[in-house]
Formats: sequence, C-alpha cells, structure tokens
Amino acid sequence: MATDTRDSRSEYIDKTVQIKRCAAVVKGGRRFSFAALVVVGDGKGKVGWGYGKANEVPPAVEKAQKQANRNMVTVPLVGADTIPHYSRAKYGSADVMLMPADAGTGVIAGSAVRAVCEAAGIKNVITKSFNTGNQVTVVKATIEALKRMRTQQDVERLRGVSLA
Repeated sequence: MATDTRDSRSEYIDKTVQIKRCAAVVKGGRRFSFAALVVVGDGKGKVGWGYGKANEVPPAVEKAQKQANRNMVTVPLVGADTIPHYSRAKYGSADVMLMPADAGTGVIAGSAVRAVCEAAGIKNVITKSFNTGNQVTVVKATIEALKRMRTQQDVERLRGVSLA
C-alpha cells in the first residue's frame, strides 16, 4: 500500500505506509477520523517517519509528513547502495533484521520495511520482520536498526585502530 510521491517543492521521497480509519459512535451516527503513517527520505541516506491524525485523509498525511521531516536520521550507505553490516533491532514486539546484499539483489522486504529502505536510498538489502504485522512498530524498529549502523571508518575512529 506504500505510495511514492515526489514533492515538487523539495527533494524528499514521501511514502504513505498506512492509512487507518477510526469510527467514534455519537448521537447522530458515526464520526470518522483518519490516521496516516508516512516515511520520508532523501534517497541519499536520510530517512524519518511520522504519524498524523485528522478528520480527513489529506490533512492527516500532511501532518505525518511534517513530523517525518522533523524526525530525520542519517543512515550510512556503502558500495552499491547497501548497508555496511548486519543489524537487528526491536521496538515493542516488532523485531526487524537487516542484512547487506550484493549489487542487483534489490530490496527484499515487506511493505513497511521496504518503504523505509527505499526512502533512505538503500537499493540492495535483505530483511526479515518477526513477531508482529503492526506497521507502526515495524517502521520504528527498522529505523532503530538503521540508527545502529556504523561504517568501517567510524569503527576505526571510535576504537583507535585500523581494521584492514
């Protein structure tokens, strides 16, 4: 269900991962509200997520996009636009595993993880999501796994040694 839109006023990739409808029963019938989960990235290693709620779909998506732009994180990319190493992260009951892949593999992932990877500019990765299908927690776990990424140069600098 992830839809891709290039915003004309910016260079960001917006992917709507989920739109949920909530109904509140009131005296005159049902009152509907909508919640949108959006992933925003620049395709060059920056990605963020946002969750917006409103009485109509377009304002909910707009709120989520604004929140996603504020919550951007940087992801190191290496080689053929892949991640530097294996990573696994949990958020709530969501457990996401990310593995680097050779050029030409593509993004092997479910819809929520795929939206995050494509928005970040990751072109070759193998992923697996465990324990839950809740797209909100899966997106949060994916971003947590990407936050843990370190390049070889970062590790050498932190340890003070050369890893050749």
